[in-house]
Amino acid sequence: MTAVFIPSQLTSYTDGVSRLTAAGDSIAEVLDDLDRRFPGLKFRVVDEQDRIRRHMRIFRNGDRAPNIALPVAPTDEVLIFGALSGG
Repeated sequence: MTAVFIPSQLTSYTDGVSRLTAAGDSIAEVLDDLDRRFPGLKFRVVDEQDRIRRHMRIFRNGDRAPNIALPVAPTDEVLIFGALSGG
């Protein structure tokens, strides 16, 4: 299973848990697995066209993921970050 780190602004969907594991061979499949267990989580990270939302960032092993089709291995770490904004 792939380790997934959830940002604090999304832990309300994961019962307060910020570190999870999920099954899948791509980031998309990992997000699908998480969404089955925590409904609504995936929609906060990707839009209806399965593009990473502009205010979200996903990293695999420290490298920014260009899209959710990126493959993952059970030994990988996926980090989801919410971009900060202000003025």
